[in-house]
Amino acid sequence: MVFRIFLLSLFLFIVELYAFQAIKTLIKLKWLLVAYQVVSAIALLYIVYSFTQFDRSIGQTRQTMITMALFLIIYTPKLILTLFMLGEDIFRVGSGSTRFFMQSENFEFLNSRRKFVSQIGLGLAAIPFASLIYGVTVGKYNYKVIKQRIYFPDLPEAFDGFKITQISDVHSGSFDNAEKINYAIDLVNEQDSDMILFTGDIVNTHATEMHPWIDTFKRIKKHAYGKYAVLGNHDYGEYVTWPNEKEKEANFQAIKGLYGQINFDLLLNEHTYIEKGADRFALIGVENWGHNFKKAGDIAKASEGVAQSDFKVLMSHDPSHWDYEIKNHDKNFHLTLAGHTHGMQFGIEIPGYFKWSLAQYVYAQWAGLYENLGRYVYVNRGFGFHAYPGRVGIMPEITVIELKKGDRVA
Repeated sequence: MVFRIFLLSLFLFIVELYAFQAIKTLIKLKWLLVAYQVVSAIALLYIVYSFTQFDRSIGQTRQTMITMALFLIIYTPKLILTLFMLGEDIFRVGSGSTRFFMQSENFEFLNSRRKFVSQIGLGLAAIPFASLIYGVTVGKYNYKVIKQRIYFPDLPEAFDGFKITQISDVHSGSFDNAEKINYAIDLVNEQDSDMILFTGDIVNTHATEMHPWIDTFKRIKKHAYGKYAVLGNHDYGEYVTWPNEKEKEANFQAIKGLYGQINFDLLLNEHTYIEKGADRFALIGVENWGHNFKKAGDIAKASEGVAQSDFKVLMSHDPSHWDYEIKNHDKNFHLTLAGHTHGMQFGIEIPGYFKWSLAQYVYAQWAGLYENLGRYVYVNRGFGFHAYPGRVGIMPEITVIELKKGDRVA
């Protein structure tokens, strides 16, 4: 732990050194430079101190989230400055080496820094600085309703036009604005769907995190064909150190009970049939299964007795489950609904044209709709937020999926 803190401090010191070099080329007033250094030193000490105070028996707290926000807001722009200044140093060293071997007159190994390089670096650094502040103040509650129509040739006739609202990754322990959460619940109710599905992560770690929000989420109205949920990786309470297994298990049982308290039926490696007229489809819910996370999900158990010919909607929190086990499964799972990635809460999206996030380097399916041989997975971007208390570019999502009978429309 001490070694990690040392490495973090060394890294931040180097970043601070280079960032100051950029500032110094543009600001000549000594008192401003001193003020900049004092503020930077205080911020650095606070961040390092806060990281040393992290308690694994408690997990994420308001202080850890504030620290993460402060860290990203301050050091993401400074890291960009560092890359610019380091690039300039590489050029200066290369140029100086060339002059040295050419034995140039009036030899000076390192040229002075160029002002325009610092100006470009500061201009680019201002973009993530402003974006991250926006993400903390506005973005984290900037809910978007995303509507997706999906066509299936073998969809039972009665379910043509059937609408499913999906929410995922609530992370109630991160909430700090009741008005915004109530607004989001109103958006959910306004969709007037036939069914609502919740694909896991009701809390960050502790069941008690949801207690202030139970009445709020109970406001989600009754849906004609039910309200169902599955567990996410955070619902197992495994990201803290527990005094003993008994307390950990009690917390897990309490978390499972939360879904019932907000009137959702929790599917634990099991299925049910949704019937409409003479037609039906199988709704299947697995516990969390993630390639790099807990593998409690059992698709064989959950779909036992479901025929290959049955139309199927699967709830599985982690989209890597679809990628590794579901998309080529013999039982032909038509539609899988997942969440988990949050789109890393940071990225760029231009709907219909461009989509980028660091999440794509970890998950093959990380936000939106994906298809493989007529089988689909939809990855919800998440209702809440975790670790970084904000969202930039990848906004909190309420999904409305409409099932349509017919061939895929280009």
